[in-house]
Amino acid sequence: MNSIMQAAAAFQDQQIQQRRTLALTRLRDELLTLGVRAELRDNDTALMISPPGSGLPVWVFVGYGGTSFSWQSAEKRHPISDIPGAAQALADYLGR
Repeated sequence: MNSIMQAAAAFQDQQIQQRRTLALTRLRDELLTLGVRAELRDNDTALMISPPGSGLPVWVFVGYGGTSFSWQSAEKRHPISDIPGAAQALADYLGR
């Protein structure tokens, strides 16, 4: 792979990561409106939600080719095109 192709691939990877970070940031903001505290973690590649009480945190990622939020080992997912619905699904999952 020549240097131009490497630069193009790196640029594309950067664009994908920026879209994932934006989606996670918008989800975090929507969760806050529902009273669910969440924070970006791991270089903005994941959202960590602390459940009420002493339960384990829930980690949310953008997966499935950038089309869905996923959590609970990818057993649960919701399209990133519906951020309010994803926030509500996560709030329901957490029992809020």
